Amino acid sequence: MQVEHHELHREFPEFLDVMQVLRTSDSSFSRMFDEYHSLTNEVERLEEDDVPVADFTIEEMKKVRVRLKDKMYRILVAHKNSN
Repeated sequence: MQVEHHELHREFPEFLDVMQVLRTSDSSFSRMFDEYHSLTNEVERLEEDDVPVADFTIEEMKKVRVRLKDKMYRILVAHKNSN
């Protein structure tokens, strides 16, 4: 199965420097960042290893990941615009 990778450095390459700053200065952003990557790694593992799991389970994980990505994007934009 072809697995699509969703690392944040690929999703938001224009915010690499901002992500680095926020990961060290904003504990809320850092937790979201870690949760996002944890979910991404788990989804990719399930898909790559073709683990028998309900489609609903993976779809819910992906929905949580998208919500996290949206929240982080808004924070990244706000931070970049404030500087």
